[in-house]
Amino acid sequence: MGEEAESRVSVWPILILTMMVYYGVAPFWVVALIGIWYFSLRYLEETGHLDNWNFDRVLGIILMARTNRGKSVLEYVSRNRKFWRFFGELSIWICFLLMAAVVYLISVSLITAIRSPPQEVLPATDILLIPGVTSFVPFQWPVLALVVALLIHEYSHGIQARAHGMEVRNFGLLLVGPLPVGAFAEPEHLDMSIAPRRERIRLYAAGPSINIVATFVSLILLGVISSGFVAVNPGVHAIGVIDGGGAEEAGIMPYDIITEINGVSIEDRTSFSEQMDTLAAGDEALFTVIPHSGSDEGVASEKTVVLGDRHQYYIDLCDGDQSCISETEEVLLSLGIEQGDAFLGVNGIRSGTVQTERFSYIVDGSLSTSETVLLTAISPLLMLGTPIQYDGQTMDLRERSMLEAGDGVLASVLGTDGMLELFDCIFWMAWINFLLGFANLIPVIPFDGGHIVKDTSHSLLSRLFKGENPLRVEMLANKFSYYTTILVLSIVIIPLVIPLFN
Repeated sequence: MGEEAESRVSVWPILILTMMVYYGVAPFWVVALIGIWYFSLRYLEETGHLDNWNFDRVLGIILMARTNRGKSVLEYVSRNRKFWRFFGELSIWICFLLMAAVVYLISVSLITAIRSPPQEVLPATDILLIPGVTSFVPFQWPVLALVVALLIHEYSHGIQARAHGMEVRNFGLLLVGPLPVGAFAEPEHLDMSIAPRRERIRLYAAGPSINIVATFVSLILLGVISSGFVAVNPGVHAIGVIDGGGAEEAGIMPYDIITEINGVSIEDRTSFSEQMDTLAAGDEALFTVIPHSGSDEGVASEKTVVLGDRHQYYIDLCDGDQSCISETEEVLLSLGIEQGDAFLGVNGIRSGTVQTERFSYIVDGSLSTSETVLLTAISPLLMLGTPIQYDGQTMDLRERSMLEAGDGVLASVLGTDGMLELFDCIFWMAWINFLLGFANLIPVIPFDGGHIVKDTSHSLLSRLFKGENPLRVEMLANKFSYYTTILVLSIVIIPLVIPLFN
């Protein structure tokens, strides 16, 4: 009878895997690997091997691997309890600030999805953000970054536990095949249950906070590395060429490098603008250009360009619509664009080091202190879309080829290829740490944000209902946490399922 029940249970995984293939939830090879992994875990579990190794199987396909290693290091690191308690308290405020940002962003995502429903369902592989599986997350550096991010996240939990006198039973990783999907530090259950709620909140907040700290440390390192690059060919390039414009007629293509205008050297966007300001619409100008592609790639040539009228170009975009023309003229006036201003007929003028300028400003002093602090603070959000925009790369590959190592000590030792690899490594460290810390602050259990909301709501309700039965307060806090979880999950899921109804 038991064997029959077991065989009936085993039908469900096969059915689920089949449906995943049929409905295109994931590629066949991914489903096949999941199936092999699942049945391998089942076999190891039934033969007792997982118990012997102190491993557990959870949620069907996740391997929970426990270890006692690292506890001696934990004791050493956490001995300055006053400092770590201060960090835990600071972490609470960091987490509440970022949690508000998380709720705001997912709410904006919901509103945007309702107003402009997406037409395609996001593949499951892209939702899960698995290195090597997700289309815009490669394997090598993201896996290393994920392991580091998970380790410091859970170790931070462990440090807070010891700083507040709680014992840590063990550490562990959650694995799906060779890929880490999570990690954990297990404080003693009794110690956690009797600990003051403020101390528990510090413990939960420490994990996401250390990932945020690691994000900004990585950004500073990224700034140092970025400042070590120079352009192979100093100049500017355009990412787009306008049909019928002077540049197109002269044979200038996107990403071709403009090094001189009428014999004047062009080093960056500033010198390009200064030289264009000396010219007028209708002028003929001699541009020295290094082609980015083709048989003559890398060979400089001179091209004569008849410059257009920048003001008239924007007016013509209105196609005779008077209201549009009036609005456009107001905008052009505010920008200082006048009739007769020279126009090359391109858009997106960028320097050869544009990809590293995104981070080099952190250390090179090109911006004021306040500008540097503000831009650095929002940089993690700005860089989230980079791998999506560049198909899993940390920068545009065409602009990547325009970079070379400079004269610095690090650049001299590593060379161009080594500097680019180091850039990729640190970029993914920042990207993964921020995403892990930010996502963990979604106010949904089992995320840290959910536990923070639950314990915080209990503390507030205890003050609000002084003298009330503690069990009633506990019940109210649990209800608040439950409904918060449902609400937030709905906000997250609705944008993902809207395309199914289109």
